[in-house]
Amino acid sequence: MAFDVVMPQMGESIAEATILKWHRAVGENIGKDETLFEISTDKVDAEIPSPVSGTLLEILVEANRTVPVGSLVARLGDASEGGGTAAAAQAAPPVPAAAAPLVAPVTAPVAPLEDHDEEDLEHRLRTRSSPLVREMARQHGIELLQVKGSGQGGRVTRQDLEAFIAARALSPREPSAPADTAPITAPVHDPAAPTLGAVPSLAVPPLPQVPAFLPGERVKVEPMSRMRKIIADNMVHSKLRTSPHVYTVFEIDMTHVARLRARHRGAFEETYGAKLSFMPFIMKAVIKGLQAFPVINSSVDGDNILFKQDIHLGVAVALDWGLIVPVVKNADGLNLGGLARSLNDLADRARAKKLRPDEIQGGTFTITNPGVFGDIFALPIINQPQVAIQAIGAIVKRPVVVTDEHGQDSIAIRQMMFSGISFDHRVVDGAVGDQFMSVVKGELETGTFGLE
Repeated sequence: MAFDVVMPQMGESIAEATILKWHRAVGENIGKDETLFEISTDKVDAEIPSPVSGTLLEILVEANRTVPVGSLVARLGDASEGGGTAAAAQAAPPVPAAAAPLVAPVTAPVAPLEDHDEEDLEHRLRTRSSPLVREMARQHGIELLQVKGSGQGGRVTRQDLEAFIAARALSPREPSAPADTAPITAPVHDPAAPTLGAVPSLAVPPLPQVPAFLPGERVKVEPMSRMRKIIADNMVHSKLRTSPHVYTVFEIDMTHVARLRARHRGAFEETYGAKLSFMPFIMKAVIKGLQAFPVINSSVDGDNILFKQDIHLGVAVALDWGLIVPVVKNADGLNLGGLARSLNDLADRARAKKLRPDEIQGGTFTITNPGVFGDIFALPIINQPQVAIQAIGAIVKRPVVVTDEHGQDSIAIRQMMFSGISFDHRVVDGAVGDQFMSVVKGELETGTFGLE
């Protein structure tokens, strides 16, 4: 008997996935739980193990194609069964390619608008588009019923929406009204108007598009990966459309932490089975700062501020193919050892593509550590829907002026670090951002962290 392999459900909100790579060719054997193929979703990349041992008889969905969860993607079985599956393969509906040209004909593909009640619309939105596509449509003010879907069952894919947006940008626009009939008036500030929602965009004439390369210029064209596209969309959405970013940078003396780490490293690793890096100390200090200033552990929902009652720390992990932010849930309930073990486990599984979708969702504050690459300090973009993100610079030895208990100054070699925080000025004032960083600095320079 042939065994049907279907696209797995990688999370409650994930409706489709893209196959990135097959690890076996048709006719090759595979053992149970060995990696059969890799997929990419709106939330996470993952390696999918083979559910049974056998021979890969058929591949029904080629790499770089996107299909809904539950779709038949391959068949496994005995090699002798290969010829017996042709009829079943013909019975399976063809899987359309996800790749569509980014710029379609100048006229955007528009499906005829029909009368639909709210229930029909909700059904289409949920069944014919992924959460990422629905969010993109919302950002661009597009009704998905206008877009002709090329996916299975008329599903609107990301490529369909990108083609629609590009074609709409190229479509002829209505001539603007003469200047004397449409005077420009300055906006009037209304003190009673809500202030926490999305900042209204100003009507700015589009700039002429500058070619990415010149005629005759030697270039190598490489399409963006799915993960890179998602990162790009998220960064533009956060910086340009959502949060007014403000930055502050503090210099922190990490000599105290370095001494604690050197003194307790051996016993710590023996007790917890995890290496003691600087990051758990930083996470502990950040938790203390978030507890002192809860607004930095919040999100904005229209005109409401949502104060998160739990602290879920996201820690950015650099991958060879992009960036991902696994989340240490309920970090405020963990000691130094628990933070170290959780962080090491998440980072290892992120690099091995073994994370579950829920392990990269729900973060309330993010820490990124470009210092491991020698970065002195950075000003990162906020990870929505959070309101702040902190960057950790390299820890380096520098000569600094120190003052002893008698007020005498001297020059000493200290282990110094710059740390920058980016915060959403809609809800976090400059003073609060600085006060938060002062708490983090004080804890790192004097705290015991439960070790002494």
